[in-house]
Amino acid sequence: MVGSGGREHALAWGLTQDPEVEQVVAAPGNPGIAALRPVFDGQTVVCRAVDVSDHDAVVALARELESDLVVVGPEAPLVAGLADPLRDAGIAVFGPSREAARIEGSKAFAKDVMATASVPTGRAYVCTTPEEAATAIDAFGPPYVVKDDGLAAGKGVVVTEDRDAALAHAAGCEQVLIEEYLDGPEVSLFAITDGTTVLPMQPAQDFKRLADGDEGPNTGGMGAYTPLPWAPDDLVAEITEKVLQPTVDELRHRGTPFSGLLYAGLALTSRGVRVIEFNCRFGDPETQALLPMLKTPLGGLLYAAATGKLGDHGDLSWRNASSVAVVVAAKKYPASPRSGDVIAGVEQAENDNVRVFHAGTALDGEELVTAGGRVLAVSAVGKDLAEARQRAYAAVGQIRIKGSQHRTDIALKAERGEITL
Repeated sequence: MVGSGGREHALAWGLTQDPEVEQVVAAPGNPGIAALRPVFDGQTVVCRAVDVSDHDAVVALARELESDLVVVGPEAPLVAGLADPLRDAGIAVFGPSREAARIEGSKAFAKDVMATASVPTGRAYVCTTPEEAATAIDAFGPPYVVKDDGLAAGKGVVVTEDRDAALAHAAGCEQVLIEEYLDGPEVSLFAITDGTTVLPMQPAQDFKRLADGDEGPNTGGMGAYTPLPWAPDDLVAEITEKVLQPTVDELRHRGTPFSGLLYAGLALTSRGVRVIEFNCRFGDPETQALLPMLKTPLGGLLYAAATGKLGDHGDLSWRNASSVAVVVAAKKYPASPRSGDVIAGVEQAENDNVRVFHAGTALDGEELVTAGGRVLAVSAVGKDLAEARQRAYAAVGQIRIKGSQHRTDIALKAERGEITL
């Protein structure tokens, strides 16, 4: 498994829950993954140091280990084409090719795919000069939506009423999309696919803004919850029919089949479902909320997708419960997060219903310290959102990091029944 963040910790944990998985090797992994306890007799979990941007080194490690499956977690190595040399070496890979990963690597490419496949999305202009951006911004009017065309770790989007701020963000991008503002609640829907068959997961909602009430700057995500008690019963079926399957079909028709995790970020607008963006990998922190809910063995599921046998797999199975994940971030995140602060209380926070996934941690001798903006994701499962929230925030209260910050309102509106369509 390639990667070192919270999503990868959650994936590694999920793989250990599969009795068919004999060994999980994380490259390079993180202290949380290294501390995972094997679940089944003979199962092992280890971390191996490797530069994920060195494709030859990753292929060599997979060959050395005689890996049955390589799972690529982050978007950057996927967009850089890591899956291609692995497949060329005859190794099964969960993750799209370089060409298919353009669905996240270029928002302009994604818009072109959606237009061809008649997938509903917002109107947009692709701009390469400040003059083009200004014209597009004025054509749409406020609130302004300005997106960097390339990868930006979840922080390349500005939504603002301030025209000058919108123009400033556009000026900092080599190529930028100016889009119409989409109203309504947002939904994340992941789908496992082998390039033909699409198996949707259950929907989640994440929280991009730093502070309570959706205030403050955009971040990589400050928390998530699943399922969505306010969502229509046919939402997943509708999104699969109108968004996921047509997109997978179009990429296959173009000769660049998408195999891996297709992530649709959606707005449930007054005019219906609209795609905000696509990602080519599991989302963070939604993965940390979703995987503790998944009853289907994860290793077999990802292997079926990687080997083109998803059509024989069957639908996914989920716990009849709710899950809430709360991100604990470092001081001064996202502008200039502080590192090196001691992390205490993680072991005390965990229990049968709570998992603490490491996102930005390191070891300083024997001490666990901060080493990134989003440090931990505290994920809790309960019979409903109220119980899951209570357990998650009780666990967050046991963790001590100097100057840390977290939102206190993850899933609160959903718990109170305040989200309506």
